[in-house]
Amino acid sequence: MIKDNIKEVRKKIAAACERAGRDVSEVTLISVSKTKPIPDLIEAYEAGERYFGENKVQEITEKLPQMPKDVHWHMIGHLQRNKVKYIVDKVELIHSVDSLRLAVAISEEAVKKNCDVDILVEVNVAEEESKFGLATEETLSLIKEIAKLPRIHVKGLMTIAPYVDDPEDNRQVFRTLRKLAVDIESQNIDNICMGVLSMGMTGDYEVAIEEGATMVRVGTGIFGARNYNI
Repeated sequence: MIKDNIKEVRKKIAAACERAGRDVSEVTLISVSKTKPIPDLIEAYEAGERYFGENKVQEITEKLPQMPKDVHWHMIGHLQRNKVKYIVDKVELIHSVDSLRLAVAISEEAVKKNCDVDILVEVNVAEEESKFGLATEETLSLIKEIAKLPRIHVKGLMTIAPYVDDPEDNRQVFRTLRKLAVDIESQNIDNICMGVLSMGMTGDYEVAIEEGATMVRVGTGIFGARNYNI
């Protein structure tokens, strides 16, 4: 089932790229494996997936040694400062930095561990109270502060769009994030790149790709419904 799901998701990614006049190589599929057991991840791996996204530090540290070495781990969930030390040298990208305090904690741990850490700044474009992330208008000033920190590098932006029945309802959210990225890029801030736009999930990733997503985070569309009991 997982293999078939991946084939279907990849087909839809290719179609969305074609509609947007983009090359499919511009979009990275992040298989969101939170709460899923290792056999499911292995099945996805055997179907060609190499990028896995987790919400919790504990799941990354438990799963990482059980998976092949060429897996790229992405931290996509809210990250607590006291957990930073466990993953800074283990994940390829942290998608969810939304405060200077968290960025400082990442920078300090990166210096201690003598590694460089790539991050995305999380923007709450839709301004949902239940979601983490910065307001759109706060983003540039935070990025300017993060730019001064050692061993931490901003690679782009991330947003979690609202859950909607019609993915078209989120088009403006994705468009806004892309415009913000373009505006920030134009400032030419040292140590800041806006090449990555992590946006779009199972319900709306096709629209996100049409609006410029370079990473889409698909969980249910690959692994089926989440297990909330673990």
